[in-house]
Amino acid sequence: LTLSLLFQSLTFVSNENVNMSSHSVRISSSSTSKVSGARAPHGRSGGRFHSSVTTRASAITIAPSPTKPIEGQKTGTSGLRKKTAIFTSENYLANWVQSLFSSLGSEIEGQTICLGGDGRYFNKEASQIILKLAAGNGVKKVVVGQNAILATPAASAIIREQKLYGGLIMSASHNPGGPDEDWGIKFNYNSGEPAPERITDEIFKYTETITELKFADIPDVDLAVVGTTEFDGFTVEVVESTADYLPLLQEVFDFDMLKSLISRPDFSMKFDAMHAVTGAYAPKIFCELLGAPESSVMNCGVLEDFGGGHPDPNLTYAKELVDIMYSGDDAPDFGAASDGDGDRNMILGKGFFISPSDSVAMIAANAQECIPYFKDGLKGVARSMPTGGALDKVAEKMGLQFYEVPTGWKFFGNLMDDGRCSVCGEESFGTSSDHVREKDGLWAVLSWLSILAKKNEGKAAGEKLVTVEDIAKEHWAKFGRNFFSRYDYEGVESEKADAMVDHLRSVIASAKKGDKFGEFELDFADDFEYTDPVDGSVASKQGLRFVFTDSSRFIFRLSGTGSSGATIRMYIEQYETDPSKLEMDAQVALKSLIDVALETSKLQEFSGRDKPTVIT
Repeated sequence: LTLSLLFQSLTFVSNENVNMSSHSVRISSSSTSKVSGARAPHGRSGGRFHSSVTTRASAITIAPSPTKPIEGQKTGTSGLRKKTAIFTSENYLANWVQSLFSSLGSEIEGQTICLGGDGRYFNKEASQIILKLAAGNGVKKVVVGQNAILATPAASAIIREQKLYGGLIMSASHNPGGPDEDWGIKFNYNSGEPAPERITDEIFKYTETITELKFADIPDVDLAVVGTTEFDGFTVEVVESTADYLPLLQEVFDFDMLKSLISRPDFSMKFDAMHAVTGAYAPKIFCELLGAPESSVMNCGVLEDFGGGHPDPNLTYAKELVDIMYSGDDAPDFGAASDGDGDRNMILGKGFFISPSDSVAMIAANAQECIPYFKDGLKGVARSMPTGGALDKVAEKMGLQFYEVPTGWKFFGNLMDDGRCSVCGEESFGTSSDHVREKDGLWAVLSWLSILAKKNEGKAAGEKLVTVEDIAKEHWAKFGRNFFSRYDYEGVESEKADAMVDHLRSVIASAKKGDKFGEFELDFADDFEYTDPVDGSVASKQGLRFVFTDSSRFIFRLSGTGSSGATIRMYIEQYETDPSKLEMDAQVALKSLIDVALETSKLQEFSGRDKPTVIT
């Protein structure tokens, strides 16, 4: 019997060797991947599992392919975004990826990078193109999220935790997905932050002169199975989408305290993944680890077209969640949503909306008390220039360093790397901290749940719980309220949007302190310019500001996150300390200033729009 079993074993091994590709071993099941089951050295729950596989592989053959430059591949603040049909056209994606590797030169050779995205249409096919180009350009290893899925903050966490050279993220963020919708890609550098301009500028230069694509002649890699595929000198490791990111969240937050709230029978919540990437994370975090019922999460199936929806967590596009949260006494106590790639968030209470500008301020004000990661206090705080000034008031009262930066997460990254900033946010539903170098939607949701959990510690069953609305009103009573609203006019013809901006610049050029704009007296008007306190770099033309003597202001800028046309964004803000006015509806409180902004800009005349696409 022993000899018979030995013979069968040798025969099996022999057959497996015969069936090996001349290039690689393809992992198709756990029985052949030889996953060791050992946790990563940090030993944290939900961490990355190491796997190993023995291969016999010949040298990788590079099969150069001729190409020519394609116009319009200038990388913006959030990478390159276009319609999917453009990216799927001949060599469009390959040209940009090759230009990235060429711009990095010998620096990329022998390095490890990560790869993943938000699950949208074309990501899986794009992954195979990227892997072949990575191998052809000397990359040593690529760590890929299972099924090519990695939330943007999760990719940043992997880069930082594993000390990778960088990573490629396939996402058009909060924009729709599908064959007729949007696709995008960006490169994050070795701190996990979006690539600095010195890299994106070089990428663009190479796109204008490219002549050759360095493809490696390797087969497609099965990205559905966790494990390692090895070629000669090139490795692809497929990891769970929660790798390194979930363990990091467990270090930042007190999961036992969170569970004590979320598993209470008298507390209810609803999280909407909007059929986007956080659907791969939410059930694990909220239901499996924190004890929420399965009904607490919705739309968690990650779909290539996001279920036909627009995965932007705001009052317009997250209407299904908003309707639930405003359904009356039976509404959940807490609601939240995240966007396409998991870096944005929206926070709601029962019939109560928290603006993003207020959200970052309220998190900062409560962080040290409620979130273990900040137990020693905050290093500083920062917001983007268009974001409401609620955070300024917190910094002033708490004695914190404060920074106002242009829109774009890379500006926060410099401050964080220099130890100047702990918590930061943008009015565009982006909030995060220095645990990663990206916006982090789930971090913001867990921050709010931590505040609620701390405020309700020791509450007996049936005792009235502190609510989201209670926290907001307590904050306004202490710091005052910055009434804030943003009007988005999406898909405006670029020429019309530019004409409006030119008009506003002419108004600014002739404006002087003391001028009257309706009932408001001008303090100053300018085109915001920022000098980075860390590296001295200057960012100019970052938004047209009209600031008045009572600290009211309105701002106009064009968004760079769409794939076509232009989005005009108008920001309105007015500060109030009168207790009798703190609970006014923001649109009512801001009406006179909104009217002045529209009249000054002639926005409706230039755009041809009589109302915005989205009001926040």
